[in-house]
Amino acid sequence: MARDPERTVTGAGPPDGATRRIIVNPTSGDGEHGPSVRRLADRHGYSVVETTAQGDGAALAREAIADGVTVLGACGGDGTVQEIVQGLADADALDTVRFGVLPAGTANIFAGDIGVRSIEHGFELLEEGEAREIDIGFADDTPFVKSCIAGLTADTSAATTSDMKERFGPLAFVITGVQQATTFEGLALDIDAVTDEGEHTWSGEALSVLIGNARRFAKELGQANVEDGLFDVTLIEQMPPSEAVAEAIAQQLLGRDTEHVTRLDAERIEIESRADAVDFSLDGEIYRRERLTLTVQPAALSVCVGPEYDPAPTV
Repeated sequence: MARDPERTVTGAGPPDGATRRIIVNPTSGDGEHGPSVRRLADRHGYSVVETTAQGDGAALAREAIADGVTVLGACGGDGTVQEIVQGLADADALDTVRFGVLPAGTANIFAGDIGVRSIEHGFELLEEGEAREIDIGFADDTPFVKSCIAGLTADTSAATTSDMKERFGPLAFVITGVQQATTFEGLALDIDAVTDEGEHTWSGEALSVLIGNARRFAKELGQANVEDGLFDVTLIEQMPPSEAVAEAIAQQLLGRDTEHVTRLDAERIEIESRADAVDFSLDGEIYRRERLTLTVQPAALSVCVGPEYDPAPTV
């Protein structure tokens, strides 16, 4: 799909006199990126601050805004990116910075989505790359860049250990999912979604609910356009494990629609559990809620992208 020119930030590179900063998670990935990041930061005129505990990314992003930073890099994995976006949202400053990703995590899924190949490439894009205005999803007041997922895949995210991620990379989530599929109990949910065609309601037992904001948020089961102002919603109904495997093969490998899968695009979604609170995975971080309202903030964040970036890929 062609890019929408109205979403392009005019000009490439930061304005003259921009104040530059990098927020670094020193423990992301193999934890060996710190020295190279500092060397590159010195070369390009960036100050560097480091997180020391979970949640620091948000606090440091708020501090950056208070200090007048206008070019901000996030060095870490997808969790680090989410924390920093949270801080920008807290400061009502999503649209006031030129934002870039310096991938240093295990999977670096969002960095791959926006065409950032390495930490050095991330610096190059911050300085000279094109910036695109992308949508940001909100689950109540919590922003997410990529996805909000409930059900089997969210439990998989929570259960996948750091050791498995280190050993198997993205494949770790697949391994954990296969291990959990035979014992997972469905979610009793009521769902209301506002779409271009009106309101869509669903009530029943769900195996998984996948709400995507960005591309390839769940491989072939989710291909959201991060610039269309809509969520891509995939609802998978509870079914016997043998049917679940067959439908997964049909969906993932053959690209076919199946009986127990519903897809729609929505600008607003309300999810309520008719039983216990549900674990929602927001960009890999788990939030437990009985009720959740999801909305899209279109063109909210100006993010530096590589030449391979496509807001709505087909594969």
